[in-house]
Amino acid sequence: MSKSTGGALSLTSLNHISIVCRSVEKSLDFYQNVLGFIPIRRPGSFDFDGAWLFSYGIGIHLLQSEDPERLPRKKEINPKDNHISFQCESMAAVGKKLTQMKIPYVQRRVEEGGIFVDQLFFHDPDGFMIEICNCDNLPVVPLVGEPLRACARPSFRMELQAPPQHPQPQQVGKCLPAIQVKEEVPLCI
Repeated sequence: MSKSTGGALSLTSLNHISIVCRSVEKSLDFYQNVLGFIPIRRPGSFDFDGAWLFSYGIGIHLLQSEDPERLPRKKEINPKDNHISFQCESMAAVGKKLTQMKIPYVQRRVEEGGIFVDQLFFHDPDGFMIEICNCDNLPVVPLVGEPLRACARPSFRMELQAPPQHPQPQQVGKCLPAIQVKEEVPLCI
């Protein structure tokens, strides 16, 4: 990594992920009917097949593979593989729905200091890993600095230090308790 030249990039949020597909149509069906994403307009100037979807504060861009047969085929559900993770309100309801839809999944439970996080892992039609979890049970504890609070809703922005010349409007959100590192600083904005 190169030397730091004034700190990290000034980012605001995750915008989208792109997934290369064997079949945009099959993936579009999956992301709409399994995960609840909504198709949105895609720039007409693109000269390749694809689809854009949006929900939960992020976009998913599906890109048609130029050579679908060369894409690797994943059969084993490996929770340590690349994946995108979504929060849910009821792990039992998600497990029941996946079973009804005949989507194979692997279930895991993580325990940290008496706090339990449940996870379900499954594949999209191209083998890209999806995780559904109740990860907001686990506090966000930075290795250095002040404690953070994880917001239960993704629509809330967290900023560690807002410059005084640019005050940010505050929103009230349901936040999990911070773990004391120095002193508690609520950061849900």
